[in-house]
Amino acid sequence: MTTLHIQTPLISHAPLSAAQGRDVLLKMESLQPSGSFKLRGIGLMCQRAVAGGATHIVCPSGGNAGFAAAVAGVALGVRTTIVVPETTAPSVRARIAAIGATLVVHGGVWDEANLEALRLCSEPGAIYVPPFDHADLWDGNATLIDEAVAQADAPFDAVICSVGGGGLLCGVLEGLHRNGLKHVPVVAVETEGAASFTESVRAGRLVTLPAITSIATTLGAKTVAQAALDWSAKHEIACVTVTDAQAVAACLALADDMRTLVEPACGAALAVVYENLPTVRRFKRPLVVVCGGIGVDLAKLAGWKSRFGL
Repeated sequence: MTTLHIQTPLISHAPLSAAQGRDVLLKMESLQPSGSFKLRGIGLMCQRAVAGGATHIVCPSGGNAGFAAAVAGVALGVRTTIVVPETTAPSVRARIAAIGATLVVHGGVWDEANLEALRLCSEPGAIYVPPFDHADLWDGNATLIDEAVAQADAPFDAVICSVGGGGLLCGVLEGLHRNGLKHVPVVAVETEGAASFTESVRAGRLVTLPAITSIATTLGAKTVAQAALDWSAKHEIACVTVTDAQAVAACLALADDMRTLVEPACGAALAVVYENLPTVRRFKRPLVVVCGGIGVDLAKLAGWKSRFGL
């Protein structure tokens, strides 16, 4: 089966590596056709569904998952509907519609858009594509570790990734285990105001946040996948929380250093190495998943820079 995602570069962040006396590796998922890692898992799920007879892909997401589902559905030549809440930015709506997917705006919040998506999935041939909570998604996301293992000229000693609903985290962990790297720790990074995984690990059970108050809205899952919490009991995972300002500062630094724009949700993981936080100082060759994101442009980046006085 030909994949819908591409193999992304694994590169050394030379300036940061030199400054910190270690080799900081970047897995450049921002270069995926969908602008984020999401195409790996969502693309695989959609391919499997269409191979099984699905003729209509439905995804409730006004962000990276919806955009990835739109890219996948159009590439597979099947009807594709992305259901977004009214809060979804006009620029994101336009990008989804421009691909050729059907855009449905329903409800004031994601939960209401999700209910409409589930209703549409009652039609024959329709398949529901969730943003992060499905085994196919984790299987597809794990391919970024498969690639990194093959690309690295020496082993990496940690993986640093952002956590929203846990789809990327579950994929990274699955990838490590299927490549014989059970011993490699994972640093799971969230922003303050969107730290549902950290709160769940601390409580030893799923915790639902009352609201998302971070600007990193694509990390804004009020409850993470149960599978993500389950992994915390069988793999070394360090939970780290950074501020919105730290995440934005990392986005700005990456733009300067690597000429690449990413969302604050991605900047969260980058902030851990840019700030050289205590949790990661012991690692000599950390791999940072540059997960990307379509919710960024020069104007937004300038606005965040001004807002946080950076």
